[in-house]
Amino acid sequence: MTELKLGAATVQRIEESYEPNFEARTFFPDWQPAVVDQHRSWLVPNHYDEASGFLKLSVHSWLITIGGKRILIDTCVGNHKSRPARPKWHLMETPYLARLKAAGVDPGQVDMVMCTHLHVDHVGWNTRLENGRWVPTFPNAEYVFSKADYDHYSKLDADPKTGPVNGGSFRDSVLPVVEAGLTRMIDGAARLDENLEIAPAPGHTPGTIAIKFDSRGDKALFCGDILHHALQVYHPEWNSFACADAEGARRSRRMALEHCAGSGARLMPCHFGAPFTCHIDHKADGFVPRFDGAF
Repeated sequence: MTELKLGAATVQRIEESYEPNFEARTFFPDWQPAVVDQHRSWLVPNHYDEASGFLKLSVHSWLITIGGKRILIDTCVGNHKSRPARPKWHLMETPYLARLKAAGVDPGQVDMVMCTHLHVDHVGWNTRLENGRWVPTFPNAEYVFSKADYDHYSKLDADPKTGPVNGGSFRDSVLPVVEAGLTRMIDGAARLDENLEIAPAPGHTPGTIAIKFDSRGDKALFCGDILHHALQVYHPEWNSFACADAEGARRSRRMALEHCAGSGARLMPCHFGAPFTCHIDHKADGFVPRFDGAF
């Protein structure tokens, strides 16, 4: 179990998968093979599989335990979900819930689920299959969604020309939670409690949010897909193929990096390879990651 302390909180990484899963030159339109030689000392093997030319990306949630509350950030792909466009994610069978239990938490004990955005690999475990129906996996949790993302995808999903959106995940992993009355839609910036603050970070999706955490002076930024890969720390101009608004995504990425470098907040991504999290330092007019034995 990978775990760290942030002030009064314990933060644990709940893994769904960690493998070479996207061809680098397809994932990053600006990919340059020369970056492998430039960054080999840290890039291989935890972040890039040289034999296949695939990025090695993790898909995981972050579990925050603080003051008796359990907060789950991003919920991966999920089991039994039909995702034929992504063969590695199609009808998955992973021990995700067993790993959550190994962290000391049953689904009914989760108090809050926060989705940084509503893409397929960040909402999947919102629901599970029960007697042929998709039901909330965390029945006692409040699910926090971005209203901007929900409104955007709700409109597209209802249009026969564009729906179903996000590989069908809006219908099987978002709507059942809304219909169960478990959601809290956040519109713009918001402070949820003394530890958690939401900042809009549009670009990757219209309603992507950054989640700021602060406890006893320890700060963290849960960034979802504002950054997918540690190479984007060196190249914040690089967008993934999935970024909806290129310039907006670049602005939000730089904002996140500036926040971490300026405040000392630990960057907590959802897809970085081991050690899965880092600090950010300024270097000249750019940034570098500091993998400082996070776990």
